[in-house]
Amino acid sequence: MGDVLTGFHTVWEFDTDSVLIRFERGIRTPKLLQALGERRIPYEALAAVEQAPGKRGTVVLRAVPRPGADPLMDVADGQLKEGSDPYRLVLPAERDALAEYYADEIRAALGPDAAVPAQRPLVAAPTPPASFKAYDGKASFDGASVAFRWFWTGASSAKWKAGDQRFAVEELSGVQWRSPEIAGGYLRLVPRGAEGGPPGQADQDPAAVVFGMGYGLLHESLPFAAAVLQAVRAASPASPGARVPGARPDPGGIADRIRHLGALHDAGLLTDDEFSAKKAQLLAEL
Repeated sequence: MGDVLTGFHTVWEFDTDSVLIRFERGIRTPKLLQALGERRIPYEALAAVEQAPGKRGTVVLRAVPRPGADPLMDVADGQLKEGSDPYRLVLPAERDALAEYYADEIRAALGPDAAVPAQRPLVAAPTPPASFKAYDGKASFDGASVAFRWFWTGASSAKWKAGDQRFAVEELSGVQWRSPEIAGGYLRLVPRGAEGGPPGQADQDPAAVVFGMGYGLLHESLPFAAAVLQAVRAASPASPGARVPGARPDPGGIADRIRHLGALHDAGLLTDDEFSAKKAQLLAEL
């Protein structure tokens, strides 16, 4: 399409196969959107686009991602408030006809599998912070493993007895995130083999850190959780991008993983040698 649609705090730049969503920096822009900066969303990653009247004389366009296409939205699991939704564009009400035009254009560009969950991530997870402070510990992620270091002022006796924890992404099957803007917020890692077990209380679980007032902030903990989820899916033997004997590897999936490694390298989470080695390993799968 090659057009630009500018709304409040957000700009959509349309290309032939994707839309680039850019978020303004400013005191009125939610911190999560500022942290995301910009995201490129392929049309094949979308299930639909919705148009509806907004508040105070506005009209809202919202792109709906396919389940499985965006680790950020998968881990958010519907918990984001409207103002922090990165797929939402708010326009003045007088631009309603223009919003309808672009909604129709996006619908025409949707892929043939829009109605079904994506079999692999189609949107790269945002670059995460190297670490963030939860109420009971510090969570760190280096691209290969997640570490929890407990704080004596907040951690339960169960966590102190278990000691500081480190989980390789290959040992995990998923990530659960409960927003810090909701009572009882937490980040929980799901070890392989524990998927069907009772979750228990996050403050007693050595595979979880709990949030609180000023801890596990939305713009830190959500990108962190999304990056971990993407790494877990990439490392999973059952993931669509995993190598299967006799099967041809998916070049698109490998390219996505290399782009993610590049983001981790740019963020300083991987050294030059680590990035080169992991990239060479992925290219060898082709």
